[in-house]
Amino acid sequence: MSRQQRLLYPLVFVVGMASLGAEIAAARLMSPYFGASTIVWANTIAVVLVSLSVGYWLGGRLGDRHPHLRGLCALVAAAAVLLALVPFAARPFLSISVDALDEISAGAFVGSLIGVLALVAVPIVLLGACSPWAVRLATPDVDHSGRTAGRLYAISTAGSLVGTMSAALLFIPFVGTQRTFLIFALTLGLAAAAGLGWRYLTVPAAVAAVIAVPVGTVKAKTDSGDRVIYETETRLQYARVVEEPDGTRKLELNEGVAEHSLYRPGSYLTGNYWDGLVVTPFASLTRVPSRVAILGNAAGTAARAYGHFFPAAQIDAVEIDPELAEIGRRYFDMHAPHLQVHEEDARPWLRNSEGDYDVIVVDAYRQPYIPFYLATLEFFELARDRLAPGGLVIVNVGHPDDSDELERVIGRTMSEAFPAVLRDPIEDENTLLIGGDRGSGDHLRKMAAGLAPELQTIARVQAARLGPALDGGEVYTDDRAPVEWLIDRSILGYAAE
Repeated sequence: MSRQQRLLYPLVFVVGMASLGAEIAAARLMSPYFGASTIVWANTIAVVLVSLSVGYWLGGRLGDRHPHLRGLCALVAAAAVLLALVPFAARPFLSISVDALDEISAGAFVGSLIGVLALVAVPIVLLGACSPWAVRLATPDVDHSGRTAGRLYAISTAGSLVGTMSAALLFIPFVGTQRTFLIFALTLGLAAAAGLGWRYLTVPAAVAAVIAVPVGTVKAKTDSGDRVIYETETRLQYARVVEEPDGTRKLELNEGVAEHSLYRPGSYLTGNYWDGLVVTPFASLTRVPSRVAILGNAAGTAARAYGHFFPAAQIDAVEIDPELAEIGRRYFDMHAPHLQVHEEDARPWLRNSEGDYDVIVVDAYRQPYIPFYLATLEFFELARDRLAPGGLVIVNVGHPDDSDELERVIGRTMSEAFPAVLRDPIEDENTLLIGGDRGSGDHLRKMAAGLAPELQTIARVQAARLGPALDGGEVYTDDRAPVEWLIDRSILGYAAE
């Protein structure tokens, strides 16, 4: 085996590793701006596949015109440079894109498609060109072409597997998204330099130097006067805590279009929909709740309030991201006398729970998208079966302003599981849907007198808003729940008005 052929095998392995590793990192790069829904993943995968296809075509042509290792290594070096630039170009580009798309209320489908196209399409095209070019160089004659091509593509695929797993399980969790791109760029640069000569070690050396530089903030822009007091990339998402001049703290996740937890110094109330979560149970209950489950605890705003106003209540707070609980304890005073935090996904946890809850709060709907499996008939039937007699389920439905399509679907689906479904349009972009055996605004108004003084006014105002669920909508099931398309259609419809 010639030196050229010996270099080709590790080269295609590294290229395969960087191609799929960059795909995983690109999806993660989109998350702080457009979320991590299946729509964002579909766009990322589609762009990578199209880019690889274009690269295969390009590599075949280049391999025939320039059948030498030096040209191939130069292509890999160029891909390394472009890949290293991605995380640095991403922040200003995506920030500008989000602002521009907000002006036309474009959904995450449009935004993530433009983002991934602009940032990673070209380097992925170059990486895709490497395998057919390598096949051309490694094939000694026609009789061995099939065997050679099969071997090279098998090695490339093995590299893709290593890149996928190392990015998802090792690099992104422990060194972050920016350095993940840089590590793959460094690996490509070293492989290219092996074929180009020692003078080209300047490319991987420059990338290595950048890796050593401390990573800056991921998303430092805030409203005027606010400051970021903490930010991190958890194993699942980007999170930051923003503090206002008066000490109010907000938890923002991923795209940052919603506040997932809120803390006001010296108060257990927020002036937002979380206050409604505390008084809503009395639309049905005749006593204070003794067992409460909160699905989607985030940093514990609702759990903190329940623990204060109903100190005897057993509170099970469920949050899929374990690092948010620590953020809650540190920055949001997440404490309650009988609070237990469960670091699990909401639906599997609920299925395995003992049940007998007076209140089940579902606040795991991340704007603008929601987990489909928390919006189906099967889920609401499960929640119904975990209620105590007279208990109720409260669902916070976040939706685009002036759009009720999602609310109609959730309300219609809940009505198949619960005899009584009420709605409280508590904010422009939040509606509370209440499902149970019974419930009414009159009952809430009657029970308000027995609540803490600071809750009485909230309860009376909410009682006046309570009404029946909206008509229309279809029933979502585990088999069919196209929530992403529904929300994108709502956003685009709002923009067209």
